[in-house]
Amino acid sequence: MTAHILIVDDEPDIRYLFKEILEDEGFTVSLAQNGNTARQMRCEQRFDLIILDIWMPDIDGISLLKEWHDGGLLIDSSVIMISGHGTVETAVEATRLGAYDFIEKPLSISKLLITIKRALEMASLQRENYGLRKHAVLLIEPLGHSSIMAALREQVKRINQHNTAVLIRGDSGSGRTLFARYIHQHSQRHQGPFVSVQVAGISAENQALELFGLHGNHTLSRLEQANGGTLFIKDIADLDDTVQARLLSSLENQSFLRTGGIEPISLNVRIIAATAYELETAITMGRLREDLYYYLNVIPLHIPPLREHCEDVPELLEFYVNLFVNQDNLPYRRFTVAAQNRLRNYPWQGNIRELKNLVQRLLILGDHHNIDIDEIEPILNQPPAQTEHASIYNLPLREAREQFEKNYLEHQLQEAGGNVSKVASRVGLERTHLYRKLRALEIDPKQIKK
Repeated sequence: MTAHILIVDDEPDIRYLFKEILEDEGFTVSLAQNGNTARQMRCEQRFDLIILDIWMPDIDGISLLKEWHDGGLLIDSSVIMISGHGTVETAVEATRLGAYDFIEKPLSISKLLITIKRALEMASLQRENYGLRKHAVLLIEPLGHSSIMAALREQVKRINQHNTAVLIRGDSGSGRTLFARYIHQHSQRHQGPFVSVQVAGISAENQALELFGLHGNHTLSRLEQANGGTLFIKDIADLDDTVQARLLSSLENQSFLRTGGIEPISLNVRIIAATAYELETAITMGRLREDLYYYLNVIPLHIPPLREHCEDVPELLEFYVNLFVNQDNLPYRRFTVAAQNRLRNYPWQGNIRELKNLVQRLLILGDHHNIDIDEIEPILNQPPAQTEHASIYNLPLREAREQFEKNYLEHQLQEAGGNVSKVASRVGLERTHLYRKLRALEIDPKQIKK
């Protein structure tokens, strides 16, 4: 991938000389004639490297560097400071604020090129280490020696021979996020960032701001953060229709506009999207645009529920026991063969997430070294009446919100005798929006009577 370099210098001769040399070296180069222009350009897009002059008429480079440093904008960019009148104190200050190096004018081109190469290598390592620290627990190969899991890992190898979009389908808790990371780690973009965004439960306006950012805001959008790597959209069918259309247009044009912006930002991102919905149903219900579906569904990947590869349950149990022992300092406990066999034959409606929560609960509450069948049986056999009220708190946000909204709107329709206009007025929604909501939740007002 070609590195994108921003040159910030008030001397035109230096700017254009650097541009010519660096473009000959294969870099993409942008120019800023002063600090304010550089600040605006940095708000609009991400740069792999910034070559920043110290002495400029509007704002000095050190002040601009401090602004970026304090705003957390140097995680994904490296900075080389240049100056014709530098001092040791200035160089020390620049380094303290996160600059990779400080070079005095007149510049040696050979030295500059070597410094640029090393700065880009350092920035790549910093991004990789940041991602590893942030997601250390999750950076594992999907567990299981079943034929299903072996086939999925083999399918990922075939998927990664290409750089196209991937659409992951699977029940909630089945491991869609883990497989998205696994695909990225073994892809041609593995040295680039992996950025995950969850859009369920937030307004259309905030979904747009999350993906595309806001003009003039120093915070990078998710698309900008993922440039050169992979963007994982966890709940693609929960994106607002207008945001879906905007995303599709951006992907097809390989550029996008920040909200309120007019300058296009180049886009080099692989999209991995996931949904728990049946795709045909999501399209029919209007949750997923058909044109976006066809763009994303170049390579589909279906993650089966845990009950379909139950032979992997013992391995998953052992993994999560060790995880909680090491991560949360919980006491080690061992599942007996009888307990493992019982759990192999359990339906696991909540999939791997449910298994993980069960292990954590048993380690926290149990006081014996062994976990036997008599300890897990009461948990597995709890009747729905005992758990129905609390179950909503164990669901992902999207599912909990949908369950609440369905119950809430059904209650309101019953109170209003099935009259949608009355319900719209009562709950504060426009009638057209309420009708869309009812269709999405599969509620038929005609079937609800007071």
